[in-house]
Amino acid sequence: MNFEIENYILTQTENDQKICALLMQTICNVLTMAESKIWHKHPVWFLDGNPIVGFSKQKNGIRLMFWSGIDFDESELNVQGKKFKDASIFYNKLEEIKVTDLNRWLEKSIEIQWDYKNIVKRKGILLKIE
Repeated sequence: MNFEIENYILTQTENDQKICALLMQTICNVLTMAESKIWHKHPVWFLDGNPIVGFSKQKNGIRLMFWSGIDFDESELNVQGKKFKDASIFYNKLEEIKVTDLNRWLEKSIEIQWDYKNIVKRKGILLKIE
């Protein structure tokens, strides 16, 4: 467990704590090899230094974001980035989280990745990791 992420969760409302705790637990169970930390003020998981998934409190609820999610071909990840390859879903109630969907998306996040780690070095060019 990452204590920074646990502290982030504790700063949320009781309802949002439950959502964040389930997201964290599920992400950690699937992405066992990932590094996790607070990055740009919210929890993010990385594979080989590349951001994969994270969540944050926003006006519309708890946003679960996959950095390469636009290529997952998942209609539920319907909040899509305009500049990058991210896709997200918002949660407002614990019951809205479908763990089977979340597990599938996490598995896809391992297989489908765009190289965000080197985007600055490549001057904004985003390449798919093969």
